Amino acid sequence: MSGVTPQAIKELRERTQAGMSDCKNALVEAAGDMEKAVEIILKKGLAKSAKRASAVASEGEVRAGVSSDKLAATMVEVNIQTDFAARSEGFQTFLADVMAVAIQAEAGSDLNKAPLAGKTVVEVAAELTGKIGEKIDVRRWDRVAVSAGKHGLTASYVHLGGKIGVILALETESATAAAHADVAKFAEDTAMQIAAMSPLVLQRGDVAADQIAKQKEIFEGQLREDPKPKPEASWPKIIEGKLVKWYSEIALLEQESVVVPGKTIEALREETSKAAGAPIHLVKFVRYERGEGIAKKEDNFAEEVAKMASEA
Repeated sequence: MSGVTPQAIKELRERTQAGMSDCKNALVEAAGDMEKAVEIILKKGLAKSAKRASAVASEGEVRAGVSSDKLAATMVEVNIQTDFAARSEGFQTFLADVMAVAIQAEAGSDLNKAPLAGKTVVEVAAELTGKIGEKIDVRRWDRVAVSAGKHGLTASYVHLGGKIGVILALETESATAAAHADVAKFAEDTAMQIAAMSPLVLQRGDVAADQIAKQKEIFEGQLREDPKPKPEASWPKIIEGKLVKWYSEIALLEQESVVVPGKTIEALREETSKAAGAPIHLVKFVRYERGEGIAKKEDNFAEEVAKMASEA
């Protein structure tokens, strides 16, 4: 069947950690549609972990920093083929230059077209590629900032030598509150939280209705596939409970703090607001994971495919 290829089976297995045969059966049932196959695996409770399709490794570095007035934070990701080359002086100098360009760039602009040393960033990258012998890609960049005329601050955090980067912005009602030591610590701790726990949204209200509907379908599918199914009349309440847990995993404000176990980020925000004497509000965060979404060279897994075929 079209779409049910060894490569598709491997991709589905990497995304769900389910068995090869289960992945093949799911793809057959989904007529080769990868996203539907993922749903089938989830609904049947066969997935050990539902990995995002973008969770693919690549080399290079994520770099982030905060402006001197703390009102803006900028982050870039520059990729290269090997970790060895990423540590080279040439790549590190180029990365620093790109970061400097990003700090001055207009929000949302194409950084590759920005001027650098009398050329464009992409032209300098191409020249360096020729010297180092590995492809270099200025992949993405972003900035968060305190809104004009408002008080607040930004924070950044880089983990594992540039593998993960986070920038965030928060706002408050006075300059005194923005300068409070507890506010700065809350911002720094929250940046580390985002790096560690990978929230998808700031709060549950940011989750799209179709995402919620899809998650309910998955939970219902899991209940239906349960070897010892609970009464169907109890499903709505069970599904609601599962949704609450799901929100606590994907919504930053509902996550349990990794710095202060037993308290949510929302509870810590409220405590910080009280200490600072004014409400503190998280307004935006951006999280990069190096290589996320970049397809790497595929390994040969013919032996596993042959084994699966012999068992079919």
